[in-house]
Parts: sequence; C-alpha cells; structure tokens
Amino acid sequence: MRTLLLIIVLLGLGCATPMKYTNSTFTTYDKNTEYAIDPMDDGFSITVYYSRYQFFPESDAVAVACKSALTALAYDYADKNNKKIQTINEQRIKISMGRNDFSGITSCSANALAQWQK
Repeated sequence: MRTLLLIIVLLGLGCATPMKYTNSTFTTYDKNTEYAIDPMDDGFSITVYYSRYQFFPESDAVAVACKSALTALAYDYADKNNKKIQTINEQRIKISMGRNDFSGITSCSANALAQWQK
C-alpha cells in the first residue's frame, strides 16, 4: 500500500499542466494544436493549446510554435469573417507552459485579444 501511494505521489510531482484561459469548447487544428475563439463586440479572444512529444525538453521551441499557431489562427479567423485585425503584439500574448516528464509531452496554452481594424 505504501509503495502504491509513493508511486502516485511521484507521478504527480513529474507533471505540470498549463493554465486554462477559457472554458470554451476547443476545435482541433492539427495533431498538436487545438483552439477556441470567444467573439467580442470589437474583436475576439483566441486561446490555443499546443502540445508535442519531446525526448529532450525544449520549452522555448514549444512556446514559439504555440505563439505562431495563435497568430496564424487569429488571422485565418479574421479572413473567414471578411475582416482585418490589428497587429497582435507578441508581448501581449499570455502564455503558460507545462511538462509531463513521464510521457515526454511538453504543452503550452496561449491567449490573446484580437481587435478588428476600424
């Protein structure tokens, strides 16, 4: 019984999940990426969840891919609505990272506001 409890505790210590920025339903974009759009009067909020396997953890590479997916999806959403958005400032993108050392999955959650051009 003690061994089982120790294993459960150790499994919990090796895992970290990124912050949730929305409770909206996510849509699958590709095998590594899911996204959610929350419309607003002057634009929309976009949240991206990106994860991939990495034998050697490289959080910076996952963060860059996560931010790139967020901006690409934001511009795609605007195009589908026949509108233009203001440039998304990379410093304004909220980002949270996570890593599961047992599965080798590094994950990222990112959120930004996109405002319609006037």
